[in-house]
Amino acid sequence: MNKENSDEKFSFQIEGKDYIISEKRKLQKKDQTKKIHVPSLVIGAVISGICIAIIIFGIENISNDTQQLIETQLVEKEIKQPVITPETFFANASPILGNPNAPITLVEFGDYQCHFCNVYFQDTEHKIVENFVNTGKVKIIFKDFTIIGPDSVSASHFAHCAGEQEKFWEYHNILYNNWNGENNGWASNNNLIQFANEIGLDMNELEKCNSEKRYKSLIESSNSDAKSLGLTGTPAFFIISDGNAHKIHGAQPYDIFEDVFESLLEK
Repeated sequence: MNKENSDEKFSFQIEGKDYIISEKRKLQKKDQTKKIHVPSLVIGAVISGICIAIIIFGIENISNDTQQLIETQLVEKEIKQPVITPETFFANASPILGNPNAPITLVEFGDYQCHFCNVYFQDTEHKIVENFVNTGKVKIIFKDFTIIGPDSVSASHFAHCAGEQEKFWEYHNILYNNWNGENNGWASNNNLIQFANEIGLDMNELEKCNSEKRYKSLIESSNSDAKSLGLTGTPAFFIISDGNAHKIHGAQPYDIFEDVFESLLEK
């Protein structure tokens, strides 16, 4: 099967070592073209013109001190860049699934209520585990990016509490196997407790962990990591090996991941 892919790359340095992130997108058709929504373009132009007019004609009423303050704030905001470190990818995360010494790391940023996260879980993750994780070639880390609603945060917190009983991945799996939409109650507190019972968790320990909100800070930090990496949706993946991080958008089919894994293993 022939596939066409476009890659965008940017690099950064951590502790004197250069890292490169390449962004992989799947193209659907060779003759696919980008469409511009003309009414939106016209409206945008009008709004831009109004904003420019306000800046040009309203500036006379601003004192020099205020003007300098605004200019300084704009410049400082423009040059401020998020700091990317190894912890951005590896900290505030799940336990490792697979051999900790595997040469390739697959980092997923997900939300348990996310439709396409569930599509990836059902259609792709099992094949990756069978062919690459169980064979010691790839290890997986899951990081929270809870963007859909409060139940997303609750589900993530239950999963991390299950991790204290060495059942993070069992709880991770039962959440996706019971997925039933977004913000409709399937991940309510009562259902989350039921899932915990089904995988044999110690309910007293689980209740204590949740009541103390032990992982609230971890989940918030993981969300911050996702934003530092410029993520705006889920799922999003980084395949990391030998100082290179390949970014994959969305619930891409298995062969997209397989191609990247195989190319890295051949090096």
